[in-house]
Amino acid sequence: MMNDPLANVLSHILNCEKQAKNECIVKPVSKLVVKVLTIMKDEGYIGDFEQIADARGGMIRVNLLGRINKCGVIKPRFAVTLDTYEKFEKRYLIAKDFGIIIVSTSQGVMTHIQAKEKSIGGKLIAYCY
Repeated sequence: MMNDPLANVLSHILNCEKQAKNECIVKPVSKLVVKVLTIMKDEGYIGDFEQIADARGGMIRVNLLGRINKCGVIKPRFAVTLDTYEKFEKRYLIAKDFGIIIVSTSQGVMTHIQAKEKSIGGKLIAYCY
């Protein structure tokens, strides 16, 4: 039984990046996985991805660009406020203004940079640099 689909997807992407593959197929599909992959695509860490429907939860084919050094989920999912973003940036990112932390807010899933611009907090989900 799979406990955390997002952690499995990110670790599979990281393993394929380390093996210098051009694409990988991750499964299962969930709304959160699609939103996280969309943010990673918008930030330039991965290429395009497409959903493949099957009878067992679906799959996603992800085109890799070779730009991911490290990515993973943040467990436990810490609650973050506007004044505590810097603490978690120091903890999970390698340097200031290098990489992204993905945050689930009341206005949707977004990067920590967008959340700071909108002055909202939320729950930390994942990081990527």
